[in-house]
Amino acid sequence: MLKTFSIGGVHPPENKISAGSQIVVLPLPKQVSIPIAQHIGAPANAVVTKGDKVKVGQLIAQSNGFVSANIHSSVSGTVASIDPVMDSTGYKRPAITITVEGDEWDETIDRSTDLKEECNLTAEEIIAKVGQAGIVGMGGATFPSQVKLSVPKGKKAEVLIINGVECEPYLTSDHRVMLEKGHELMIGIQILKKALRVDTALIGIENNKPDAISHLSQVATKYSGIEVHALKVQYPQGGEKQLIKALINREVPSGALPIEVGAVVHNVGTAVAVYEAVQKSKPLFERVVTVTGKHLATPSNFLVRIGTPISEVIAAAGGVPENTGKIVNGGPMMGKALSSIDSPVTKGTSGLIAFPAEEAKRKVAQACVRCGKCVSVCPMGLEPYLLNRLSQKKMFERMEHEHVLDCIECGSCSFECPANLPLLDYIRLGKAEVGKIVRARKA
Repeated sequence: MLKTFSIGGVHPPENKISAGSQIVVLPLPKQVSIPIAQHIGAPANAVVTKGDKVKVGQLIAQSNGFVSANIHSSVSGTVASIDPVMDSTGYKRPAITITVEGDEWDETIDRSTDLKEECNLTAEEIIAKVGQAGIVGMGGATFPSQVKLSVPKGKKAEVLIINGVECEPYLTSDHRVMLEKGHELMIGIQILKKALRVDTALIGIENNKPDAISHLSQVATKYSGIEVHALKVQYPQGGEKQLIKALINREVPSGALPIEVGAVVHNVGTAVAVYEAVQKSKPLFERVVTVTGKHLATPSNFLVRIGTPISEVIAAAGGVPENTGKIVNGGPMMGKALSSIDSPVTKGTSGLIAFPAEEAKRKVAQACVRCGKCVSVCPMGLEPYLLNRLSQKKMFERMEHEHVLDCIECGSCSFECPANLPLLDYIRLGKAEVGKIVRARKA
């Protein structure tokens, strides 16, 4: 029997229509706008000024605190401005705009395609290189990776878990990375194991990717302490706590992090980025992005430089179809609709999905019938209908008492609700307010 988590979950249509499309390198844009805050934590501080010449891989914004990440130039050229630019959410945030002039890389980056397997660095040196490279969680969470690798005093990592689940419908970027970068992934995992001082790594992949499971199982035989596990197709299998439960049958306590049960979780894309950073001195300035949709001319997986206008990425897949109702940044369950396709690709842009108008329209919300379906599918054992009402009534202290901060915002409740209530929208709103209250209390 295939492993999975024990509470809740749903089965949305998979729609992995770009799974067979190999990764294609997207041509360089004429200009990029690179946000200085594209990670969880404090925004980076710009270290370049207007008129400066920069190279690919050059540091242009330095991390500002423990939970922060360096930002590097994805192109070579001239800094045109350091001004607010509209991001995918519709807000203007500081970004470094660079006019592209050629493609000159920093001399320290090893651009060869040769595999470099041996890593002689210490755990501390590996963590430092990961931090210098500005690596963040590539599954969409964008948590600075060096922080995850810095195990707190008094805690001990026992197992490294690699997330190759990609449970969001439509998205296939991780799938392609596993198929096309298998050896780089394995070396990255070995480096992460060394940084965490653990002997075992478990790769979890949903059973709807048999080619990736077969390929990585074969590649893993050449590396010690790495196991590939096929998992049941059940959303949100890729949630950290759900993946930990499925693979090692441990439950992360409410309000706690995975390290409390001896686990550290990294995405497959993150592991490849770690390989490139440690073995090739390559910072994180590009990523694989799925561009897809039922009516899109050419659903594709592109290797895209950070800061590239989303409009150019979509154009490479055939352009926006005439009947498009909205374009979602990320997956359909947890992603958010773009306010403008001129916003830039960031480190957390895993996919872009064009939805036809008929699918983009929200269904008319009706009165809650207390059916309990939202409760039955919540993978965190919460009561979404209650959190929804509390948020509407601004009862944020009660929401905290009801463990709203445990919500992983997977959207299972909204997906299953027969009354078409926008449960996740209100829960997100309330969760953000509760977060502010908690931070103010700690301060």
